[in-house]
Amino acid sequence: MTKANELTASAAQAAIRAGDLTSRQLIDACLDHTQQRDDDVGAWIYLNPEMARAAADEADRIISAGEATGPLHGIPVGLKDIIDTKDMPTEQGSDLFKGRRPVTDSTMTRLLRDAGAIIMGKTVTTEYALTAAGKTRNPHNPDHTPGGSSSGSAAAVADQQIPLSIGSQTGGSMIRPASFCGVHGFKPTFGTISRAGMHPLARPLDHPGIYARSLEDIALMGDVLMSKDPLDLDMRGHPKANLVEAVSKGAVETPPRIAFVKGPMWEAAEPYMGALFEDIVKKLGSTARKVEMAGIFDDALNCHSTIMLANIVANLGDYIRDTPDKVHKETIRRVAQGNGIAAEDYVKAIELSDTVDAAVDHMFEHCDVIITPAAPGEAPKHVEGTGNAIFQKLWTLTGVPTLTLPKLQGPNGLPIGIQVIGRFGQDATLFRNAMWIENAL
Repeated sequence: MTKANELTASAAQAAIRAGDLTSRQLIDACLDHTQQRDDDVGAWIYLNPEMARAAADEADRIISAGEATGPLHGIPVGLKDIIDTKDMPTEQGSDLFKGRRPVTDSTMTRLLRDAGAIIMGKTVTTEYALTAAGKTRNPHNPDHTPGGSSSGSAAAVADQQIPLSIGSQTGGSMIRPASFCGVHGFKPTFGTISRAGMHPLARPLDHPGIYARSLEDIALMGDVLMSKDPLDLDMRGHPKANLVEAVSKGAVETPPRIAFVKGPMWEAAEPYMGALFEDIVKKLGSTARKVEMAGIFDDALNCHSTIMLANIVANLGDYIRDTPDKVHKETIRRVAQGNGIAAEDYVKAIELSDTVDAAVDHMFEHCDVIITPAAPGEAPKHVEGTGNAIFQKLWTLTGVPTLTLPKLQGPNGLPIGIQVIGRFGQDATLFRNAMWIENAL
């Protein structure tokens, strides 16, 4: 018999509305499983079981009273510890911010609460959402990393401690942990989920994202969060994605034109990745073809690094200067790298990014979707760090929507994800194309 914590969010939602499951039963199952697994996985930096149970009881009262409910009514959610919550600490994985309690909720937190979601707690992030590994381990093998920086968010969903969670990506912090932990991950089009109340790392690159165990679940949360917010100055004016509607239609009826690209990232791939993706291309049939990337993309990775590192200095530089003893040495190293970037080089990187954006958009004149590895291979050992973000940087730089499909396995039995990339602003189309690919594999 399926335990309540093993249900997807969509299945749990249906069961709650049908009266076959209460929110309290769901929360209790998630908390009990979390307690059993916490020593091995360590996905949470803050949990308040009493608060979560009280919220679940209130959700059940609302159902019993026949009052209006939202699309996430009674469903537990985890938030990466860079997202403000007025009733919980938000510490950014940092000793400097220990015990910090925001006075207001972030926009994401407010939207989730308005939709009926129960914020179960805060998940572990690497310090300031950079690369200094936290306590979280890969639920498939605790000797290995879950990836970073959204370590706890991905691991908690993968370990069935929670059905949904929020992470973020500035380099590769959504898609890589999804790959390493074997879950679905979604980095939407840049500027479609508000970052108001999410602590910045690099404003031109920061993307909130979603972890779940199905595309249907991601769509459910995505529709809640992808809402215009004037507090985020980078939010775009295109209409709501309507992901639930897209998923309800099912996969596209006509096989999409699929481009498999290696690009300048491929030199970082593990030797076995070539054979894995050759097999994928064969399974997808004639609709998939290998595509060479134009020379402009050779400089895109350096462009991303320049923009990211310069913004890290702007957002974290004061912490290094004023309280270096409370900052991880890896964070200090990254800030030092950023201090070496000249203003002229930053301006050139911004200008080049516009050219790269146009080049990526041009690729979609000849294909409907792009596939490439979500990571160079399996999760490395925990002592080796959080893994290489090289396969995500180009798609973060250009702001296009990406999904991780947990469809592959490496030689050590650890999961590997397929990264599916869509055109800027066409998130709903990406979901339907990804559904076709998932079904085909």
